[in-house]
Amino acid sequence: MNKKLHIVSFDVPYPPNYGGIIDIYYKILELNKLGIEIYLHTYIFGDSQKQEKLNQICKNVFYYKKTKKISDFISKKPFRIKSRINLNLIKNLQSINAPILFEGLHTTFPLINYNFKNVYVRAHNIEHFYFDGIAKSENNIFKKLIYQLEAFKLKKFENYLTKVNGIFAISPFEFDYFEKQYDTKTHYIPVFHKAEFNSKKNISSDYILYHGDLRVSDNIKTALFFIEVYKNTPYKLIIASSQKVARIEKKASKYKNIFIQNIKSNDELAELIQNAKINVIYTFQKTGIKLKLLNVLYNGKHILANTKITEETGLEEACSVANTCEEFLEQTAKLFQQKFTNKEFEKRKELLKQFNPEKSAKKIIDIIYSN
Repeated sequence: MNKKLHIVSFDVPYPPNYGGIIDIYYKILELNKLGIEIYLHTYIFGDSQKQEKLNQICKNVFYYKKTKKISDFISKKPFRIKSRINLNLIKNLQSINAPILFEGLHTTFPLINYNFKNVYVRAHNIEHFYFDGIAKSENNIFKKLIYQLEAFKLKKFENYLTKVNGIFAISPFEFDYFEKQYDTKTHYIPVFHKAEFNSKKNISSDYILYHGDLRVSDNIKTALFFIEVYKNTPYKLIIASSQKVARIEKKASKYKNIFIQNIKSNDELAELIQNAKINVIYTFQKTGIKLKLLNVLYNGKHILANTKITEETGLEEACSVANTCEEFLEQTAKLFQQKFTNKEFEKRKELLKQFNPEKSAKKIIDIIYSN
């Protein structure tokens, strides 16, 4: 008899084109390969829609509408939780006797009034840290206050994690935090991803690449930071994103060596990453592990990142580190003189063994079904 598992996802986990969704999709894929019968519950909002691909790896897929009402913002509950409250989810969870894995704190509203058995939460972030960081990066005063209020509500709501059987932390940083708060309930499960190495590692161009989701204020701030670093230098910088931001384009247009590239597919992004001489990564807030770091480790060559990206990941040795404009320029000059060798590639492969998706899926199965 197949083992059954409910997975409650905060967004439709296909296509796997950004952070948390990448983790969820490849987790479902690996669990399915190992014979777990997945009952997926997910939310449709914005441009998201039902995906036939998910029916191939799940026993059943349930879709719910996420709301966006004024009352959701002024509720005592965090917006990202209040907007996902749906009683049909409760009915569907109750109709199939199986353990439940909630993806992110924002899917856990059933913990408020219902006592489900064998319940787990995947902690994609320490949510109140994450929103506090967004607030610090945001220039709009109104949005800054909204994010600060959300951080306050999330910190209070986190107390509901005392009701779960286990927390699956996505990085050592999150693991340390949740272990102190909830003791032995916490387990470190490395991020799930497409664990395939670039076969074109010897091809290289002369540009530096920064890529990111420019709907996120931290990424906007980072793009502006890299324009400041590389303006009026001999280096060609490409800023790639599927979103356009007027102030980034306006600032970049002042410099002949800085280019904005609108990407339309994952394949296009993968080619940019593969061919770049250096992939640069930066964050102003330390949260989880950045999926873009793993993406460039598998697909790119030289990586130049700041300390908040690399520390407590186990991947420090695979990256060059810089934190200031001066340090980025100094490290850039060094890396432009170096080839990415087979020796470095083999060292990278060894470091990435800890992120083996099959191994992580087996660990989840052992934890959930040993109770």
